Amino acid sequence: MSIIGTALPRSDAFSKVTGESHYPADLVKPDMYQLQVVFALRPHARILAIDTSEALAQPDVIAVLTARDVPYNAFGLIEADQPVLCDDVVRFEGDKVAVVVARTKQAAIRGAQYVRVTYEDLPAVTDVHTALAPDAPLVHQERGSNQLFHFPLRKGDTHQGFAQADVVLEETFTTSWQEHAFLQPEAGMAYIDEQGRVVIVSAGQWLHEDRRQIAAILELPEESVIVRYAAIGGAFGGREDLSIQHLLALAAWKLRHPVALVWSREESIIAHHKRHPVHIYCRWGATRAGQITAVKAKAIADGGAYASTSVEVVKDIAVFVTGAYEIPNIFVDAYAVYTNNLPSGAFRGFGAPQAHFACETMVTRLAQALDMDPAELRLRNLYREGSLEPTNLPLPEGVSSTPALERCLEEVRLRWGYERVSREPFRAKQPAEAHLRRGIGLACGIKNVGYSFGFQDRSTATVDLFGEAELERAEIRIGAADVGQGSQMALRQIAAEVLKLSPDNITLICDDSHEAPNAGSASASRLTFMAGRAVHDAAKQAREQWSYVDDYQARATVQYQAPATTPIDPATYTGTPNYCYGYAAQAVEVEVNLLTGQVQVLRVISVHDVGKAINMQQVTGQVEGCLAQALGYALLEHFQVQNGRVLTSHLSTYLLPTVLDMPVEITPVILELGDPHGPFGARGMAEMPLVPFAAAVAHAIHEATGVWLTQQPMTPERVLKAISMKADRERETT
Repeated sequence: MSIIGTALPRSDAFSKVTGESHYPADLVKPDMYQLQVVFALRPHARILAIDTSEALAQPDVIAVLTARDVPYNAFGLIEADQPVLCDDVVRFEGDKVAVVVARTKQAAIRGAQYVRVTYEDLPAVTDVHTALAPDAPLVHQERGSNQLFHFPLRKGDTHQGFAQADVVLEETFTTSWQEHAFLQPEAGMAYIDEQGRVVIVSAGQWLHEDRRQIAAILELPEESVIVRYAAIGGAFGGREDLSIQHLLALAAWKLRHPVALVWSREESIIAHHKRHPVHIYCRWGATRAGQITAVKAKAIADGGAYASTSVEVVKDIAVFVTGAYEIPNIFVDAYAVYTNNLPSGAFRGFGAPQAHFACETMVTRLAQALDMDPAELRLRNLYREGSLEPTNLPLPEGVSSTPALERCLEEVRLRWGYERVSREPFRAKQPAEAHLRRGIGLACGIKNVGYSFGFQDRSTATVDLFGEAELERAEIRIGAADVGQGSQMALRQIAAEVLKLSPDNITLICDDSHEAPNAGSASASRLTFMAGRAVHDAAKQAREQWSYVDDYQARATVQYQAPATTPIDPATYTGTPNYCYGYAAQAVEVEVNLLTGQVQVLRVISVHDVGKAINMQQVTGQVEGCLAQALGYALLEHFQVQNGRVLTSHLSTYLLPTVLDMPVEITPVILELGDPHGPFGARGMAEMPLVPFAAAVAHAIHEATGVWLTQQPMTPERVLKAISMKADRERETT
């Protein structure tokens, strides 16, 4: 029987539910020095002086570290524009000014209260449109502009495309920040080992990238730094940037003593990056025959105080603002802008949810204007094999946008009992209560798998085989972080299938940068594809080397390199941005309370082409979990920042979905239309359910109420206001 596709139980499940697993905060011991960060707590100011004398005089305070203690005071995933500890200017309220080291946490907190920082407040720029004005205050004075990045895409001739259109619609959409809200706030410890190496144990998404940045900060060779991950309580992109790892490393390196740091939830919320808020203006045109002829769009993303991954997110927004549709004429400008808000960075979906909220809503509204079934308009324009991307070159093989939508429509008919009526969307059955209205919404989605735009994606794995009379066990080394998605179980199943071993006889070494080779980041839905392919190929090679006669062991190390991508040519706007895409289609049914604006999602069908499900239960679990996050993003999670200050710094004021908010009926539908490069045909999928969901909900709300929401989250207040404004307009016309 094949192990691939089998819903084997996760190897870490029992230890996690019984509390045996050690998360970073569980590793803190009484003899470790404790750290407390001194935050700026203001959006923009010049540091005039830092006086640590009173803090150092407090009982049990060991040291106060400031910028002068940092060998190289800059870091960043792509651009090193963020100071470890600020020495001249603070640019958002979560900037770090000093770190107090003490014998106890209470002493560290008390000492932090006595660090005297003298500031000169500077004008704060907290709106992207204001930030782009010629006379705007500069977040980074040396850059001369708050424009972090501009990414243009051009395809065809939009003037001609709009001239050909029978219907042209315009709209502006806005999306907000989203807090990752992982269950385990940032925590970790660090020490100097017997070889004099700095060892950091925390939670993250890329061992080797954390090591690279920390080594650069300390001006040490990378081999003098070891990064290890304990159990990771969720990430969703929120652990891509360094948060506390470099502070732990700095303190351990300076003091030559084990140190620990555990952030409170409030510290986590104000200090780590968020999903990008984006303003998207767009104009779409289509013919009465149902061909989308042209799209013009301008997207402005709030990158916050530091670069993080904004450059790459904005590229994705530009590529996905036209969705999974082959459109002959495209004119897109996407910008990332510095502000004095929290930095924005990676979050599940990486720009695609914001882009799809706009593009999928526009496709539905075009269908409405054309008196056409929204599903039919989609089917006439969706990508197919050989379709040209917005970057003017053909898509990678494995295009399954049409099969995903067709399956979604079939599931609505079979499971929900709704038939498609010619030229009309699905019509929901209405409840008896007059103040409750139901609607069904539809949306499609596309999201890249893996690294993009010329960054060569690669993963390395080492497989060792052992046995005597027969092959008995295998040891796999690959630095692939399991942030809850179950990738390590998937890797064991891939190896087990190749080696014809039980997964119980396969040991995985994944959580130590010194022991495990670089697999790349647990991001971009890439680990099953990339790390899985490396494990697959290394296991196959080791199995071919295995000898029953000689040493009864074999070793193979393989680095798998994904098909190449390219930057976009600035002269022709051509390029191959990605080597693989995932495709999805969703239908949602909602119930809207016309008196309160409350929206309840009743049921969801979520269709995904995963290439091949390595572990079917993990795949469907990812769909269900991601839909909870998608529902929060669409309807509830209103992260509020005012004048650079976070107003929702507690989970009591930042509303996350609970079990009572979730649909009673969630139907994950898994297509397995094998990818040509993935292991056993598998491709990543963990981000996909978030991508089209908000647009599907917006469509369903419209079907229920007749109003369109263009601002996310679609809170009860916003829904009620839109309903009220519609009623006012209707009264004025009668």
